[in-house]
Amino acid sequence: MVADGAIAAEVPVTDAQVQPASLDLRLGNVAYRVRASFLAGHGASVAQRLDEFSMHRIDLTDGAVLEKGCVYVVPLLERLRLPDGLRAVANAKSSTGRLDLLTRMITDGGAEFDRVAEGYDGPLYAEICPRSFSVLVRPGMALNQIRFRAGEAVLNDDALTALHDREGLVDGTPHIDDGLGFSVDLRPADGTLVGYRAKPHSGVVDLGRVGHYPAAEFWEEIHADAGRIILDPGAFYILVSREAVTIPPDHAAEMAPYLAMVGEFRVHYAGFFDPGFGHAEAGGAGARGVLEVRCHEAPFVLEHGQIVGRLIYERMSETPETLYGREIKSNYQGQGLKLAKHFV
Repeated sequence: MVADGAIAAEVPVTDAQVQPASLDLRLGNVAYRVRASFLAGHGASVAQRLDEFSMHRIDLTDGAVLEKGCVYVVPLLERLRLPDGLRAVANAKSSTGRLDLLTRMITDGGAEFDRVAEGYDGPLYAEICPRSFSVLVRPGMALNQIRFRAGEAVLNDDALTALHDREGLVDGTPHIDDGLGFSVDLRPADGTLVGYRAKPHSGVVDLGRVGHYPAAEFWEEIHADAGRIILDPGAFYILVSREAVTIPPDHAAEMAPYLAMVGEFRVHYAGFFDPGFGHAEAGGAGARGVLEVRCHEAPFVLEHGQIVGRLIYERMSETPETLYGREIKSNYQGQGLKLAKHFV
C-alpha cells in the first residue's frame, strides 16, 4: 500500500511502524488546542472545523505538554488514498490507553471516530484528550494505529467455538455470546493487589521515557480481601482479566464492552490484540487482558469473576511474517497486571 501510494506520508513510512496487524500513525509538528471534541461531518474538512473551534496553535518540534482535561487535534504524518473495497479502523495503542490518554482518529467528512470509509482520499488527524496525566509529546510519536479491512472478517459464535476447540482461546470454559466474554480478576493467586487507581494531581509524563517514573507518584494501589471493589465515578483504574487470553497467529481481536446494562463503566480505551498475543508460539502463553476502567454515573460494586467485556475475533487475510512478542519488541507479551511501559 505504501509502494502503491494508498498510504503516503510527509516523512517516509518506516519498517518500525508496521505491526503484525496494523500500522502505527505518527504525530505531526503542530497541535491545535480546541474548545471541544468534534467530528468534521459530511461535506466538511477537519481544517474547516479547526477554523471554527481552534483556540491556539502549539509547535511540537521541540516537545510540548498536552495538559490534562484539554482537547487537542494533531495532524498526522500519514494520509490515505484507499482503493474501493478497502476500509480502515483505528484505535489507541496499548500504552496510550493505559495512560488514560483518550486518542481518536478523525477524518475529512467523517461522521464517526476511528473509522475510514472505503475510497477515502485525504489527511488523518488525532484527537487527544489527556484524562489523568498531562503528557509531553514530540513529532513522530505514535499514539494510535490503523488497521485495514476487506470483506467480513469477524467470527460468529459458531466459528469462535470451533477456534476455541482448536486453540484454547481462554483457560477454562469459554463464555461465548456475540464474542468471547472475559471477566475481572479480584482474587489474585498471590497477595491482595488487584489494580491501580490514577492519582488526581500528578506530574507530567514524557511519552519518550520508558521505565522511568516511580509508579507510586502517579498511581495508588488497590487491594481487595473479599473479591470486590467499589469503583468511584470519574476515577480511572488499571485492572486485569481473570482469564489468560490467546490470539492465534492467523487472527486478531478487539476488546468491546460487555453490556451497558451490567454497569455504567467502560473497560478499555485501546483494546486491540495482535496476532500471537498470549500464544505459546510467540512466547506469550498465559497473557492476561489489561482493563482500562472508568466508572461513570454512580459508585459501582465490581465482583471477582464478573463478566465486563468481550473479545471480537477477526480472521487475518494471511498469517503475519512476525507475531506480537516474537522478533519484535512487545512490551506486554506474557503480561499480568501491568501499568504502561513508562512506569517502574
